[in-house]
Amino acid sequence: MTRISYDHGVSPKKLIGETIGAFFDRTVETHREREALVVKHQNIRWSWSELGRRVDDLAAGLLALGLERGDRIGIWSPNNSEWTLTQFATAKAGLVLVNVNPAYRRAELEYAMNKVECKALILAPSLKTSNYLEIVADLVKDRKLPHLKHIVRLGAEKTPGMLNFDDVAKAGGKAEKAKLAEIGPKLQFDDAINIQFTSGTTGFPKGATLTHHNILNNGYFVGEGLKLTATDRLCIPVPLYHCFGMVMGNLGCLTHGATMVYPAEAFDPLATLQAVAEERCTALYGVPTMFIAQLDHPEFGKFDLKSLRTGIMAGSPCPIEVMKRVQSQMHMHEVTIAYGMTETSPVSTQCATDDPVERRVSTVGQVMPHLEIKIVDSEGRIVPCGETGEFCTRGYSVMKGYWNDAEKTAEAIDDGGWMHTGDLATMDAEGYVNIVGRLKDMVIRGGENVYPREIEEFLYRHPKVQDVQVIGVPDQKYGEEICAWIKLRDGQSATPEEIKEFCKGQIAHYKIPRYVEFVDAFPMTITGKIQKFVMREETIGKLGLKMQKTA
Repeated sequence: MTRISYDHGVSPKKLIGETIGAFFDRTVETHREREALVVKHQNIRWSWSELGRRVDDLAAGLLALGLERGDRIGIWSPNNSEWTLTQFATAKAGLVLVNVNPAYRRAELEYAMNKVECKALILAPSLKTSNYLEIVADLVKDRKLPHLKHIVRLGAEKTPGMLNFDDVAKAGGKAEKAKLAEIGPKLQFDDAINIQFTSGTTGFPKGATLTHHNILNNGYFVGEGLKLTATDRLCIPVPLYHCFGMVMGNLGCLTHGATMVYPAEAFDPLATLQAVAEERCTALYGVPTMFIAQLDHPEFGKFDLKSLRTGIMAGSPCPIEVMKRVQSQMHMHEVTIAYGMTETSPVSTQCATDDPVERRVSTVGQVMPHLEIKIVDSEGRIVPCGETGEFCTRGYSVMKGYWNDAEKTAEAIDDGGWMHTGDLATMDAEGYVNIVGRLKDMVIRGGENVYPREIEEFLYRHPKVQDVQVIGVPDQKYGEEICAWIKLRDGQSATPEEIKEFCKGQIAHYKIPRYVEFVDAFPMTITGKIQKFVMREETIGKLGLKMQKTA
C-alpha cells in the first residue's frame, strides 16, 4: 500500500498547561542568579531575578494606566530590553501585545492600531529613516487613532502628550501589585496574548491572534529540539516583533532558563559575530541571508566562534551550500532547519540536531511533537509520499484566528481545524518534509510545473554565485518563463550566457533561465523574507514584458 503524506508528532514530554506569566515566575525562582538577558547595544546584563523584578514593576505600571485584562497594547520598536520587558509584563497583566513591524510607515501603523483597537502604544523615538514620534503625533493630531489612550516613548527625552517608559515602570504601587497577583490565577492559557500582523503581498495585513498555549509550547518544543539547557546562551539577531525572535528566541530561552543575547537593535553581521565571540554564545538564530552576510564579512576570520553548537536557520528556504558552510566554518555542527509561519506560532517541522547532514541540508525536518501535518492536492485530498501538494498543519500551535476577520480565518483554517499554509511541499516515507516553493511562486512554463527552489539550489553550486532567487515572468509563447536574479561573490563578474551554459545538460531545458539579472541585493521584508512579487514587478517593467493575452 502506498504511504500517504501524513504524520503526527509523538513525545514523552507533555504540553505545558500554564500561562506565560506562571511559567515566567517559576523560571525566575529556579534560576534567580543566572544571566537572563544581555543587550550589547544597551550595556545591559540582567539576572533572572532582576528581569523578574523589572517585569513585575512594568506590569503594575501598565495597570496603573487603567489598562484592563484583554486590552490591546502595541509595541513599535527594534530589539531592546524594553521590548522584552513589555512582552513578559503584558502576559502577566493579561494584556494582548500587538507587535508592530518596525518597517511600518504612517498608513500601515494607522491600519494596525485601528484594526485591533489599541488602547496604548509603546514606541521607540525612531529607527533608520523613520521618525516614529512624528508619525504618531501627526496621526493623533489628525484624530486618526480614536482608540489610543496612552502613548509611551522610550528614552529619557520628554515628548508632549507622551509618557516615558521608565516613568510607567515606576508608576505601580501596592494596589497595582496586589491587583497583578489577583489577575494571574484568573488568566487561562487559551486566552489571546499576542497579535502579529502577517504581511500579505496583496490587501491589508491580517492580525494573527495567538494564545499563551500557542507560543509558550512552541518556544518550549523548539528549544527541546535544540537540546537547550540553562547553560546555553542564545544569540538573537532576528527581530523580536516576529515569532522568530519573541517565540523561538525569548520563549525558547524562558522555558529552559537559557540566556537571551541581543547583539544590536537591528541585524548587523559584524555586531552579531562580536556578540557570539564575546558572550561565548552556544546557539545562533538567523535567516539564510543573515548567515551569508556573516560568512562573507571581511572580518569573519577574526572571531572565535568555537563556542557555537547549535541554532536555527529558517524564514526562507536554506541553500544547501550555505548550510554546509555554517556547519563547518561557524562550528554549528548541530544547527537545525525549522519551518513554519506566524499563524502556527510558528514552527511545524524541525530537523533534529543529530539528523544526518544530508537530511539537514535537504529537508525542513519532521513534524513537531503534538502536531499533525499533511500534504494535499488542489481538491484537498492527501497525496502519496513523494508527490507535491499544499502543506497543512493542525494542533495546539494553530492560531485562534485573524483578529476580527472571520472570513479570512475561514479561508485559512478549514472545518477540520487544518491550517492551510500556501506552501508547496513533499514528504518522504520517513516523514521528512521538503518545502519546494509557494503555491503562488510555482512557475508553469509550457504546461510544465517548475519549482524555483530546485533551480536555485542548482545555481548555488556555481562558484561565482553568492545568492540567487528564481521567479516566473510572463511570456507570450510559454505563458511563463524563468528569470534568475543573481548576486555574485565580491570581485566576480559573469554573463547571462555563462550561467545558462552552466545549466545545460545538468537540468531540464525548460528549467534553464531565459533571463538572468545580476543584482546587488534582493527586495525583502525586515525579517529577511525575499519579496518575489516585487522582483517580478521590477523584471516585467525592466524587460518590457506583457502578460499572455487570453481569448
